[in-house]
Amino acid sequence: MRGSQMQGYSSLAVALALPESGRLVACERDERCLEVAKRYYRLAGVAHKVDVKHALAVDSLKSLLESGEASSYDFAFVDADKKMYEEYFELLLKLVRVGGLIVMDNVLWYGRVADPLVNDPKTISIRDFNKKLLEDTRVNISMVPIGDGMTICRKLEDD
Repeated sequence: MRGSQMQGYSSLAVALALPESGRLVACERDERCLEVAKRYYRLAGVAHKVDVKHALAVDSLKSLLESGEASSYDFAFVDADKKMYEEYFELLLKLVRVGGLIVMDNVLWYGRVADPLVNDPKTISIRDFNKKLLEDTRVNISMVPIGDGMTICRKLEDD
């Protein structure tokens, strides 16, 4: 499962690591990015592993739940609209199995989340999301300070 793929780089890396029987759901709202990603999936020989959803990620995740796919995913990676992180996370908690991982990218937001003088909407959103994750008893978390930071969340229980 993959959130906004920004031309497919992260989703391509995941698809390449999947076994032949693996399945990746890539959500992308931008048609141009989607076409670039599809081209690279074909060139890398992994297009058969990727189910591309051309829609807003939140709508795609809700659709997967409505299709009965709750607790059926092992891994989710999110690099999408920062103001929507909390909603993505809640939906993914329903889609990922107990013991599965949800990785949230850009959680350090160029260091802005640690600067109390930076209070733009995206920074506040990520800062608030990080605080909520820290207090969330449904997951174990590990924030990895590589690049722009990512938080690895391991689901502990079903709701």
